[in-house]
Amino acid sequence: MVPKIDRDLLFLSSENARFKLKQLSSLLKKSSQRLKYALNMFEKEHILSNPYCIFDYSYFGLMLFRVYFKGGYIGEKDKLQIMKTLGENPYITSIYELGGGYDFVIEFESPNPSRFNKELKKIASTIPSLNNYKITLNVVTYIYPREYLLKNPKLIEEVREEIIVGGDREVQQFERNELKLMGELLQNPQMRFISLAEKSDLNIKTVIGLLKQLRKKKVIKGFKQIIDTTQLGIHKFRLFLKLHNMSKERDEHLMDFLLKSAEIVQMSRTVGDWDMEVDLETLDPIKVRRLVAALREEFKDIIETFNSIEIYQFYKKTFLPEYLFEEEKK
Repeated sequence: MVPKIDRDLLFLSSENARFKLKQLSSLLKKSSQRLKYALNMFEKEHILSNPYCIFDYSYFGLMLFRVYFKGGYIGEKDKLQIMKTLGENPYITSIYELGGGYDFVIEFESPNPSRFNKELKKIASTIPSLNNYKITLNVVTYIYPREYLLKNPKLIEEVREEIIVGGDREVQQFERNELKLMGELLQNPQMRFISLAEKSDLNIKTVIGLLKQLRKKKVIKGFKQIIDTTQLGIHKFRLFLKLHNMSKERDEHLMDFLLKSAEIVQMSRTVGDWDMEVDLETLDPIKVRRLVAALREEFKDIIETFNSIEIYQFYKKTFLPEYLFEEEKK
């Protein structure tokens, strides 16, 4: 970890990108001036970046596909051009780089497999080098707070303990004003109410009411930021688990194990070559080895195969595709 980093401030700011300075000051018992300086440093050094709103895409009738690519580029210049091209695709919600067996991942959200397949073929025709990949369908994702960062454990109470995105939801029809607001939050999740009202062409009371309503309906589930794990000396891994002989009791036991592990920040149930993807972050790689060893020992009866890979840089991270709001921009 880079010296003199306020880990509690980093935790709160990354877990809730819409925290006000006054709130942070009250929670951390530190002056607003001191915290403002630290937050400016986080931004300047890119320790915190890419704020994003966590939308539950399933309420929009969307499916999430992950595509793991091998190869595709040789040098840094090729890579950056490919990332730029992919980032402009309105169906792609996330792009991040890996180390090991795969080079990078893109996440698609589309209304059906047919549309996803068409968009993937378009990408392959535009960038012919992207022809070696593996696809998984995301069923549901559990997002946990970065508890391992905390020096003051009580601050965990200030963020949602668990966020669930995806799964079997009833598709909702959204009003034009709701779509306008969500479109603005997709582009700038930290935008304050006055600016949101101006951009959405709504009054402030309407904006505040709509946001409360969308959160109550669990369409919007949070506001987070990406932290530069490499710069901070944080190790980030994804575990791939193929499961068998699963029972309801063992499944509940596994979920409880994941929830109680401070280093586990995300778990996704998937359909494909593996059944579960588990993301871990830690300041101490020894903790990861111990956690993985405990996981494999405790659940050796249900883990059929196991693999891991390191996660590096994020180039894009959102939870809804831009094409949903193209009509609102006109």
